[in-house]
Amino acid sequence: MAKLAPRDLAQVLSVLPKQPKNKNVLVGYDNADDAGVFQLQYNLALVQTLDFFTPVVDDPEIYGRIAAVNSLNDVYAMGGKPITALGIVCFPQKGDLEVLGQIMRGGQICMIEEGVAVLGGHTVDDQEIKFGYSVTGLVDPNRVVTNAGAMVGDVLVLTKPIGTGAISTAIKREVAKQESVDAAIKAMTTTAAMPSAEMQRLGANACTDITGFGLLGHAYEVAKASDVCLKINSNRVPFLPDVLDLISKGMLTRGDRNNRLYVGETVEFESTVSREMQSALFDPQTAGGLLISLESAKAEEFVKNIDGVSIIGEVGKKQNHLIEIN
Repeated sequence: MAKLAPRDLAQVLSVLPKQPKNKNVLVGYDNADDAGVFQLQYNLALVQTLDFFTPVVDDPEIYGRIAAVNSLNDVYAMGGKPITALGIVCFPQKGDLEVLGQIMRGGQICMIEEGVAVLGGHTVDDQEIKFGYSVTGLVDPNRVVTNAGAMVGDVLVLTKPIGTGAISTAIKREVAKQESVDAAIKAMTTTAAMPSAEMQRLGANACTDITGFGLLGHAYEVAKASDVCLKINSNRVPFLPDVLDLISKGMLTRGDRNNRLYVGETVEFESTVSREMQSALFDPQTAGGLLISLESAKAEEFVKNIDGVSIIGEVGKKQNHLIEIN
């Protein structure tokens, strides 16, 4: 199940009645950030998010774990600590309840490992299975990391390889190699807890997690919110095994087209960037990595301290384009 096309969603949001200004709303949906932030006290704020989707792998317990990670990472992307969760279940009334139990077991195991209390949830009879969580976290209001703080001269780091959308499509069509499946599952079942804690320790300027809008869709949101240009070296972007090959064979979701339309003319590709590479950069992700904007020295320390992190570009002054890819 893909997200609604970003442009369509933006059109719907634009006609909603304007909410009264509330000084306690530190982060709303204006900049399409990963979660909302509401201040409770001078040193305490809530971070709130919600995410659910259809199965992306065959194993129900792993699917449940991935759904949990995908929801938790929105809180981690804001620099917060998740504390509670509510489950969201869409499942056929006459479906195999053992399968549902395995899905929920996978999610709950992940929540327990992250120290998050599952307080309850809601179920709906639906022929198409969907599962996820609404997660609440805590953060110091003075240490919220949004997508709007990238600074000229910053370095961009990515904490996970990308390509889960293409691999999930290949799994559905039964053409994915086991190596690719295993690598994708490992990526999707790893939370952003450690990278989030490290970016808070070092002091990141901006962050977003890479999910349904793909690397370029979320990079676009950072560039737009921060009023800068993100310059990404495609050769430095890490990919899961066989992703470019799978894309060349048509393993794409409709998110590829939707994300291209969303970013529109704000991205400029050098002529050397292949069509397959472009699609990989637009590929919708599930439980993807964090894209973090840090000062250069801090980025180097971040890479040393957190495994699997790649420096993929830098932040420049706003140009005719919000994103430049070479």
